[in-house]
Amino acid sequence: MNDIIALAVFQSNYPLPKINSRVINLSIKNIRKLAHVEYSSLIKRRKARTINLGGVPIGGDAPVVVQSMTNTDTRDVEATSAQINALDEAGCEIVRIAVPDNDAVQAIPEIKKRIHLPLVADIHFHYQLAVDAIKQGVDGIRINPGNIDKEKIREIVKTAKERRTVIRIGVNAGSLQKDLAREYGGPTAEALVVSALRNIKIFEDEGFDLIKLSLKSSDVPTMIEAYRLIAAKTDYPLHLGVTEAGTLVDAAIKSALGIGTLLYEGIGDTIRVSVTGNPVTEIPLAYSILRALKIRMVGPEIVSCPTCGRCQIDLLALTQKIENALIGRKDYLKVALMGCVVNGPGEAADADIGIAGGHGFGMLFKKGKATKKIAEKNFVPVLLEEINSMLKGKKEV
Repeated sequence: MNDIIALAVFQSNYPLPKINSRVINLSIKNIRKLAHVEYSSLIKRRKARTINLGGVPIGGDAPVVVQSMTNTDTRDVEATSAQINALDEAGCEIVRIAVPDNDAVQAIPEIKKRIHLPLVADIHFHYQLAVDAIKQGVDGIRINPGNIDKEKIREIVKTAKERRTVIRIGVNAGSLQKDLAREYGGPTAEALVVSALRNIKIFEDEGFDLIKLSLKSSDVPTMIEAYRLIAAKTDYPLHLGVTEAGTLVDAAIKSALGIGTLLYEGIGDTIRVSVTGNPVTEIPLAYSILRALKIRMVGPEIVSCPTCGRCQIDLLALTQKIENALIGRKDYLKVALMGCVVNGPGEAADADIGIAGGHGFGMLFKKGKATKKIAEKNFVPVLLEEINSMLKGKKEV
């Protein structure tokens, strides 16, 4: 009877889509788990057409793809290749490079020899650079319709059609066509959509459909509304991002709100979390957004308590060491790091593995069950050994 009352109270606050008689026999903890699973299943993804970028499918039923962009001088082949490979190790799946001049174009073949990720050239103003980059073998290009003349775009499309090269039409609020800015009173969501549709027509008139779209703004509400509008008007794959999002904290918050809102609505096929600084920091943020929505369970998920006066271990140092050690791992594993033995075990009950710390020691938990007591100095090596063993076991199954 108590379980039935608990269920009624829980439902009143968090109404479930469907409850059957089986649920009544569950404990309240399991009821909460069921609710979590059922709500996750409500995300129904917009059905976009599928394109292939350097062997990576985008759209359709393909996973939401994580990408980034280098901030090196593309003409510096060694530095650019090194950063691309660092992004690759962190889990990036597509990478974009700036191509500001002909020297950067000439560096493309050598860069491609040194990397494994699909390579996209980012072009502004000079259509010939886009044409030449395609001829040098990039897997895709991104052009901004706000700064290339319509007739020159046709030249780019003609070459891309011959080479089967993907083009992203990257509409940006900061460089919206002047006539649209005047007509709509600035870079509104509607203006961004009109810009995108205007350029889609140019591409389609040339018989070209290897297109993906982005409608980026540094203003989160504008970005959200623009993508909602374009998602209803076309089935081309959508690349999501909040442009000029700032340094790490602001970028994480703006991207989680903008990208996360759209993904929850089923909109989006590839994402970039833009961070001022080292682009490698973008990758874990992107996967954290995808994991939080249960869209892609990729990479280790670290669950750690905020700490309170009961905490008697250096939880921050422990968390940072474990996070750093697991960077780039794509296998999903939920790791709980709790600062006390009071609430820690219960809060970490659904983790694959974790530690609940006490004064100079901690209990190692696996699947909610305590397995052994560990000295604080051994937390990191023991956890990593256990995690590696778990991940190896998953691969062998």
